[in-house]
Amino acid sequence: MPVIDTGPEVRLRNWFDRPYDDAIAAARTCYSPRVIAAEEVTERQRRSIGPLTYEGGHHTVYQHATFEFSLSGISRQLVWSFLHGFPFYNTEQQSQRYVRLDEARAHVPVQLGGEARAVFEAAVERAWSAYAELTRRLEPVTLGVLSDLWRLKSRQSQAFGRSVAKEAGKKAIETARYVIPIACHTAMVYTISGITLHRLRRTAALSEVAHEARTVVELMVSEVEKVDPAFFREVGDEPLERGASLEDREAPAGLGDPALLEGFDKSLAGRRSRLIDYGANAPLVVADAVRHVLGRADLDDDDALALALDPARNPYRLETLNLGVHAPVMRALDHAHYTFRKRLSHTADSQDQRHRMVPGSRPLLSRTVPGHVDVVEPGLIGEEPACQALFREAVEESWDARERLLALGVSPEIAVTVLPNALAVRFEESGSLLHLIHKWTMRTCLNAQREIFEASMDEIEQVGAVHPSLVRHVGPPCSVRNGLVRPRCTEGSHFCGVPVWRSFPDVERRI
Repeated sequence: MPVIDTGPEVRLRNWFDRPYDDAIAAARTCYSPRVIAAEEVTERQRRSIGPLTYEGGHHTVYQHATFEFSLSGISRQLVWSFLHGFPFYNTEQQSQRYVRLDEARAHVPVQLGGEARAVFEAAVERAWSAYAELTRRLEPVTLGVLSDLWRLKSRQSQAFGRSVAKEAGKKAIETARYVIPIACHTAMVYTISGITLHRLRRTAALSEVAHEARTVVELMVSEVEKVDPAFFREVGDEPLERGASLEDREAPAGLGDPALLEGFDKSLAGRRSRLIDYGANAPLVVADAVRHVLGRADLDDDDALALALDPARNPYRLETLNLGVHAPVMRALDHAHYTFRKRLSHTADSQDQRHRMVPGSRPLLSRTVPGHVDVVEPGLIGEEPACQALFREAVEESWDARERLLALGVSPEIAVTVLPNALAVRFEESGSLLHLIHKWTMRTCLNAQREIFEASMDEIEQVGAVHPSLVRHVGPPCSVRNGLVRPRCTEGSHFCGVPVWRSFPDVERRI
């Protein structure tokens, strides 16, 4: 199975007609009795107001222009470490949970040549073969679990049986994907503001996949320059050079410290996510904030918290549209803050980091991944000894390939991309209760990825131990909506088949 690498493909799908003039017009509006149109901007204003606002740090004027790109042929590592490594973007990415990877498509760095390239491509090919074999072996396992959950033997519908078999195939590739390397290609719709594109251009060389990042960003900038050459010609900072970063000076690339990683794992005390810090007076602070928002001194603490949290009293909690930051009472939840220490696989964290309002300080893999195999093994793998043996052999081979690449002089940043999706990622993550509740609502659903589900359950349990009044009404949509609005489940035909609302949080997840 030869490795296919078509290189990155970047296309500007949608854009503002006059992004630079729009920024100047926005700046002029600040000092005008009316709103200024882009058509009114003069050449003199382009030369004077543009640099004045940019160099003075008044960058919000460059945030109005928005660019929607289609990106393909880019690596998962580029997305995780760079394109999704900050909050200010929107994206819809090809899912390895639902898209079967029939061809070995991966980013093969152009710096690789000779024996190093052969080692890299052979490792990718072996990983794809393991993925295909794991998928085949896992399908009867997932079909057995789903058939039991959906009581398939008692149903007569052939169409329903085919539907369950199809779902079993999806669950099989969801688990098999753990052996695919993080160099794997992905595709997405990626939307950012003009100022964010300026920042990406400035920092591309700081990425752990610097060459790929610079290539992709240069293509994005080139696409924008086709519709408005002035947007980068008139203002902007030159890209930073590789090696000029704080990270390069303070932490040279190399193998991770096993003792540091062992200490991190011990501190988790057996959890995927452990609560390590919080505001001790959070319930009182939130209750006071609700009273002050409403001007209601008569509300006791329980009533005040119920107005913000209890779906029977707060109708916003019943909506699928997340209204938290728009509802004055719910904004009081922003004052309760929690920090967690977490260990997830690279593939699970790629979804976890999409909760951009609960940010994490994710590691530089070229500095932290140890020389020995260090992965998160998906739970379903352990239910079939042959699958577990195949999984372990596959991840060991990927570490062997990385070791060979390093011995051939390949940079740690490139060598690490041959490692699998199962690669363990350790980090701290913080968020306010307002945004954690949204995350927990989405990720305590049994349709959520299993690792993130388990981490979310860990978090709810621990916050409940210190602040029970703040998580009394937290859970998946079916639990929050139960008895108040129909349908309970918001997933429609994707319903997991388990009446979670009857017992949450006491729920067993089997797949």
